[in-house]
Amino acid sequence: MGFLEPRLSLKVQQKQILTPGLVQMVSLLTLNKLELIDQIQQELVQNPVLEEGTEIVEISQETAERDIEAEAAKAADTLQVSESAGVSVESEFPEPDDGDAQYSVVSDREVVLEHTADTVPVEAEIRDDPYDDIDFRSFDDYLNDSSSRPRETENFEKPSFENFLAKPPSLTDHLSWLLGLAAMEPPVRLACHSIIGNLNEDGYLLAADENGKEVSITLEEIAESGGHSLEDVEKALAIVQRFDPPGVGARDLRECLLIQLRVLDDEGNIEEDSIAVDIVRDHLDKLKNKQHREIAKAIGKPLEEVMAAVELIKALDPRPGQKHNKNEPRHIEPDVFIVKVGDQYTVVNNEDEMPQLRLSTTYRQMLEKDVLNKEVKNYVKDKFKSAVQLMKNIEQRKHIIVKVCEAIVRRQIDFLDRGIDQLRPMMIKDVAEEVGVHPSTVSRAVANKYAHTAQGIFELRYFFSEAVNGPMGNETSLLIVKRKVRKFIDEEDPKNPLTDDKIAQMLKDEGISVTRRSITKYREDLKIPSTHQRRSRS
Repeated sequence: MGFLEPRLSLKVQQKQILTPGLVQMVSLLTLNKLELIDQIQQELVQNPVLEEGTEIVEISQETAERDIEAEAAKAADTLQVSESAGVSVESEFPEPDDGDAQYSVVSDREVVLEHTADTVPVEAEIRDDPYDDIDFRSFDDYLNDSSSRPRETENFEKPSFENFLAKPPSLTDHLSWLLGLAAMEPPVRLACHSIIGNLNEDGYLLAADENGKEVSITLEEIAESGGHSLEDVEKALAIVQRFDPPGVGARDLRECLLIQLRVLDDEGNIEEDSIAVDIVRDHLDKLKNKQHREIAKAIGKPLEEVMAAVELIKALDPRPGQKHNKNEPRHIEPDVFIVKVGDQYTVVNNEDEMPQLRLSTTYRQMLEKDVLNKEVKNYVKDKFKSAVQLMKNIEQRKHIIVKVCEAIVRRQIDFLDRGIDQLRPMMIKDVAEEVGVHPSTVSRAVANKYAHTAQGIFELRYFFSEAVNGPMGNETSLLIVKRKVRKFIDEEDPKNPLTDDKIAQMLKDEGISVTRRSITKYREDLKIPSTHQRRSRS
């Protein structure tokens, strides 16, 4: 009979473990320039050893010793704050000795900065303060009463300019404001909040499933999830659908358009039994397919009156919520410049406004002069190690991005010289093999990053596309094929639009072999309607 007892056993195995430095490297590689600047600013706040700037200022020995003592006291305060916040200051560094040089392993740039003093005289620290031009005391009569203390005896805290920026209200904010102006029973008001909370950016009453896809939501589900009665939810929906902009709270396009037509009817612009209402209510599918003659025949009205109603429907807004959910323009700044020097293209990193990091010589002198206790010294050493790792990872990120862009340039010379129609197919794995890294590294290096070229600013992922059989057996980029499909459709006759078979034949005449099924897929990717829907029957 076997007994359970503790035993020791040894075994050898290989395991891949991501070190903190490698994890940081991967995370930095996925950031674009603007995101990297934000990350560096956070590190500058969290790590006192890191500094920004490359100015060289000479100081006297007395000034340096005086500042070292002040920084030592500041480091001790930082240690106490870290311990109170639950940050461990135990370090893997051993007791310092004359041979301890872990914290001094730095790059060539850092070696040069060893002679750079970090303390600036008082005269050099005088900078322009934007608040100096504002006379805050002139507002005392509005902000203080006669019993207030004199401003000179108060600690005045300057407000942030960010507090003066106005944020445009969203659709939810706008509807909540309208709800606050309406009089209703408390249970119905709570149900209105539940309905407003389930509106998407277009103003439709839809919910998101597990995959993030929008699906319809019933009033019973809203009542059950919010703890409302079905009657209160129905009343709340009727109230929200009367809010501005007209059409919000609809469950589908038909209801959205009918709500807007009802508002026009209340204003005396149309009749309740108008042709527009009949078309939206009963023949919306035919309207999508531009079957105007069939609609006129079905409702027994002249084609001219049907076309007038169609023009009225076109003036309605199928996405009323977008009036208050406008997408702000996204600021794009290129990460690299691809410039032509002579006959060769050169890849240059965009270093504008990029913080230049250096290690604090003050903290280094504090370690060398042995003016810190053990706990503070270990804390400073740990910060030195973290700072050096960050600077190395930033340099490694630059190196990888430049190498990847140089590989792209070698494959896309024709594009850079003659334009987008000369874009060649290119796969991530091919670039990865040339650079000598894993394909996932290339994928991270080109993610959400942009390059400034002679042809314009392009996302780096734009240069990667699949290949399609082109003329004389050559490969043509899939992006070029899609551009040709869109061009053919833009130039077609609206009364006789091109079929997918015809487009495939036109491409074949140009030497590009593509099946009809592929054309259908490309057209759907470009969000272009089918031939039947594009045909004009008026």
